This record gives sequence, C-alpha cells and structure tokens, in this order.
Amino acid sequence: MLVSATEMLQKAKAGKYAVGQFNINNLEWTKSILLTAEELKSPVILGVSEGAGKYMTGFKTVAAMVKAMDEELGITVPVALHLDHGSYDGCYKCIKAGFTSIMFDGSHYPIEENIEKTKELVSVAHAMGMSIEAEVGSIGGEEDGVVGAGECADPDECKAIADLGVDMLAAGIGNIHGKYPENWAGLSFETLAAVQDKTGVMPLVLHGGTGIPEDMIKKAISLGVSKINVNTECQLSFQEATRKYIEDGKDLEGKGFDPRKLLAPGAEAIKATVKEKMELFGSVGKA
Repeated sequence: MLVSATEMLQKAKAGKYAVGQFNINNLEWTKSILLTAEELKSPVILGVSEGAGKYMTGFKTVAAMVKAMDEELGITVPVALHLDHGSYDGCYKCIKAGFTSIMFDGSHYPIEENIEKTKELVSVAHAMGMSIEAEVGSIGGEEDGVVGAGECADPDECKAIADLGVDMLAAGIGNIHGKYPENWAGLSFETLAAVQDKTGVMPLVLHGGTGIPEDMIKKAISLGVSKINVNTECQLSFQEATRKYIEDGKDLEGKGFDPRKLLAPGAEAIKATVKEKMELFGSVGKA
C-alpha cells in the first residue's frame, strides 16, 4: 500500500519506535524488502538515491516497478517510495514520476538558501499529497556522489527548517554513510537532544544506520529519531551471500548460473538484514 511517510512517522514518534528506510537498487532489493515488511507487519520506506534511480534507467521506471510489485505481491502494510538525498531538480523529477515522498538535501547550501528552496518544495510536495524530508548539517562520508564532512547540525537552524512544515528532518549528529572507521567518535547525543528540544514533535531522521551499535540506536530513538536509513548493510549482506554461493561452486552445479538462482542467496540475506533492523527499530507489528 503506497502512501506518504507522514502518518507512519508520526505514529513512530508517538510510539517511540523508528521506521526503517531501506534503499533499493534493483528488483531483488525491492522484492526482498517488501516481502519482509509484509511478513513482519511493519511499515517501511523504500529509499532511492539519484544514483540508484539513474542505474534503474530513471525515476519513472522505479515508480512503475514499485507500484506494480506492491500490487502483484499483495502488500498490505504502508510503503513510502522516497527520494534519498535529492537535489532540487531531482525532487521535481520524483514528484512528476509518482513518488510518494521526497528528501531535499539542501545542507550544502547557505542556510538562507536551504530555507528558501525547502519552503518551495514543501508547498509543492504537500499539494501533491507527498511527504518531504529536509537536512541540516551534512552526513559524513559518501553515498552515490553525495559527499559530506559530517558536521553536527545547528539546533536553531534545525528549528528554522522544521518551522517550514517539513514532515521529517535529518540532522547531522556525527553519523556517516558507509562503514564507520575504528576511530569514530560516536553519535553526538547532546546535539540530538538539543535538536529534539527545538523541533518538538518533528520526526527526526538518522542517516548512516549501518554499523551504529544497538545501544546507540535505541538511545537515538528515545531522543526523537523516528526514521533510520540502512543501505550499506544490505549491500554487504548481499555481497557476502553471493560470494559464498560462487566460492562454493553452486553456480557450476546444474543451472546454478541462472540469475534467479545466482541472486537468490543475496536476496535472502537482504531479508535477514531487514528483519534484524526492523526488530531493533521496534517497528514490527506496527503497520
């Protein structure tokens, strides 16, 4: 059931749990995530970066695939199709393509320009019944060409963006994309608490969910995080399962080279990762 992310995140905020955003890269990714969400009766957000959208030939293709798959699989849980780290132009492309949610990442602009562009996109998105996420303070690391230094967000700037009527806010709190280095200082809960204090009931978003210790995840949720993004961990699970299949010579047995068989272990590994995260986030049974 394709919907905007607004209601699911408001429920998560009130219920003190988080909804997982799991990025999709192809049909297998999408199918695995949808089936797991349905099995666990959990709301879910399918994230699509601009790089992944281009890889899948465009946002229209992605939207058509997700809508058709949602119907064909008989998915009954709330599903949001969300642009991840969208540019200004990318947001408009997804609005036209039929996404149900967008993220405008204006964190690299001066705050005045971030506010101006976010305000415009909030008006357009809400007129279309879509939810919108904004960002203050960049997320560290690199994901599909989006590079951030990882600086912590200014709580007052977060309030200024939240007051524009966005449905969720990503605030940099020392989190990064990709694998976390051994010398990572951890999340800045002081910053998160200050942002929560300034933004009130606004659902907060934690990007870079891969590799953050469970105790930090739970504390972040207790401090107002209602949406947690996971991408790298699914990629690693898929890679490890596929590598084992090939190293064990399964691709040489019978028709093991058939892509439906070759990709199956990876798809199952993604399901296991998504299940683990949904249980950690507390969203199981909340659809």
